Amino acid sequence: MSGTPLTWNQTVKGITEFIEVAIHTILYVRQIYPADLFVRRKKYDTPVFQARHPALNEYISGTIKAVSDELVLGNVDKVVVVIKDRKQVALERFIFSVQNMIEVESYNKDTSVQDAMSSAKLGQYFRSFLIKLNMIESQLGLLELPSGDEASFAIVLELKENTVPSASKDNFSFRKEPPPWVPADRQHTTSGASEDAQLHLLRAVDTGIINISLAVQESEQKLQHTKNPDNSTYDIEGQRNAEASFPVDILDHNLL
Repeated sequence: MSGTPLTWNQTVKGITEFIEVAIHTILYVRQIYPADLFVRRKKYDTPVFQARHPALNEYISGTIKAVSDELVLGNVDKVVVVIKDRKQVALERFIFSVQNMIEVESYNKDTSVQDAMSSAKLGQYFRSFLIKLNMIESQLGLLELPSGDEASFAIVLELKENTVPSASKDNFSFRKEPPPWVPADRQHTTSGASEDAQLHLLRAVDTGIINISLAVQESEQKLQHTKNPDNSTYDIEGQRNAEASFPVDILDHNLL
């Protein structure tokens, strides 16, 4: 029934599905790739755009699977979609913050949680998130880059303190490919943002199990370029010591 309270596993599945849809939406509305690379779909009773390039879709879905694995374990603090320039300077960070409100034993994760939100209600909230994202250009303006530059993106997973990614443990020992996560460039993370970066909260929802909010942060470098478009030189936040100073619990998944 649509009014049945969510279980832990349903909440994780709902959140990861939403983040995947939101990533495609972010890439479309910020024009990271040409518009004809996307196809119009419908999700949560609202129009969305999905990339139709197989390699890009595989990258995003694989990343979301890795995020889901950590979310099930309660390890996730933030998932960050970083929009960056050719020099890997972070311009915008779309920040999905999660907060576990309860602890659930593994044997109880398919049991409905009393007073939790229903699946139908959660879908309505996610619809409002996507509407906000689709209108983000009116708030942030066009993503302007110096002449000859181009934008790309990375997905950063920030874990809670004293946790390590499960992907770096034994579950990848039998596979030939490397683990999907590598240490992140510090200036791509939320802790690497300067004090002059501007944060805009877009939407938040309390499910009664795992809370999620979405914010977008404009970096100091982007704001500097907006004020002085003729100046293509950036001072990169923390780049000089980034290799030696980024936290071990923050990981970066870059599209190659």
